[in-house]
Amino acid sequence: MRDVEKPLVCLAVALPDDALAGLADACELRPVAADTIASHIAEAEGLLCPAPFPVPAALLDLAPRLRVVSNFGVGFNNVDLAEMNRRGIAVCNTPGVLTDAVADLTVGMIVAASRGLVANANYVRERRWGREPVPGLGWDLRGKTLGLIGFGRIGKAVAHRARAFGMNTCFFDLFDSPGAGWDDCVYQALDALLREADVVSVHTNLTPETFHLLGEREFAQMKPSAWVINTSRGPVIDQAALTNALRERRIAGAVLDVLETEPPPADDPILTLENAVILPHIGSATVETRAAMLDLSIRNLKAVLAGEPPPECVNPEALPRALQRR
Repeated sequence: MRDVEKPLVCLAVALPDDALAGLADACELRPVAADTIASHIAEAEGLLCPAPFPVPAALLDLAPRLRVVSNFGVGFNNVDLAEMNRRGIAVCNTPGVLTDAVADLTVGMIVAASRGLVANANYVRERRWGREPVPGLGWDLRGKTLGLIGFGRIGKAVAHRARAFGMNTCFFDLFDSPGAGWDDCVYQALDALLREADVVSVHTNLTPETFHLLGEREFAQMKPSAWVINTSRGPVIDQAALTNALRERRIAGAVLDVLETEPPPADDPILTLENAVILPHIGSATVETRAAMLDLSIRNLKAVLAGEPPPECVNPEALPRALQRR
């Protein structure tokens, strides 16, 4: 027999004991997985889940009391915002707290591309040093052009770090003014950015407008020596088109922390390419950042369930209804 005074929360994220204790004071907790949530969601008022956790309309139909989906991550493409607004369900995420971690990784990926770190490490590990020529020369970052697709918090953090390497930065976004303190970052239309950039780094949300933003046409605009970096969302890039461009050496290479399908199928052709470096979606994977993300996702959840505006809400228009128990 459950305590109806406490809101029921479905947990699709494994929580440490101290976090569980802090939540248990205010909520009834029920661990779930993607294949079991349908049988537990009927009375739930909250869902704490990873950003990729799917929350389709069919699941919402089973959850008439749901008031908040608190994503453990900055993404929110796991939900249909229009549908969430219609139902009065708040969608919360964890922006800001992972900015530095993702920006640091992005710069590391750029350095890895410029100096062939993965190829050279493999050359040594495979005992080829001394028997075969080294994989080749790298290239300097100073004087190269970094093209940022998306100039929000993470894009700006990457631009700030790129200054230390002497890179020239341009950006593409919905706005053309970089704001105060960013006079050295020049707006470019997407095609112009792609033609000029030595490194194209993607930092945009996944929306219907950004789905496959980079495809065959866009890769054809790029320099043969250019590299693509992606730490945003896999489907922003048409992966089949990127695979073709890499295989045919129409661009030099790619370093990707995200893919269209994660984890990728074992026979995904992009995994066979020497000029593609693939990471397992580790943009926020530091001890400090994951702790801050967890803290914010829990604070978002508890605030809505307590009838208070959360620290971070993607769709504040849903709050008037979400803050009321049903």
